[in-house]
Amino acid sequence: MKTNFQKGYIALTSAVIISALIMIIALTLSSGSFSGRFDILGVEFKKISRALAEACAETALLKLAQNSSYSGDENIQIGDKQCSILAIESAGGQKIIKTKANFQNFITNLKIAVSISNLAVVYWEEVANF
Repeated sequence: MKTNFQKGYIALTSAVIISALIMIIALTLSSGSFSGRFDILGVEFKKISRALAEACAETALLKLAQNSSYSGDENIQIGDKQCSILAIESAGGQKIIKTKANFQNFITNLKIAVSISNLAVVYWEEVANF
């Protein structure tokens, strides 16, 4: 026959085990949402980085339309942010525009090829490195 002391010990042990399990479940769920927050923030930073690189690409296209001998190799200030137009290359009837933007260590490198004759975009792609 169990005494009151033994019944209390079983109840206390059960409460500690159940509390530990609930705490583990709560920590697991909260860490998932915590890291999810940073994933979402990273996506937003990448969008800003891409928008900056695209702004530089559009600027380079405009400057090429205004002056066919535009050579690039400049930084463009957009508000308090900036992006870079790298040196423009010519290759087989095309001009190759390369732009780079870095926002909060999220980097976007764009490579755009346009026809020299009418500045029609041949391709526009994001690349890992130049």
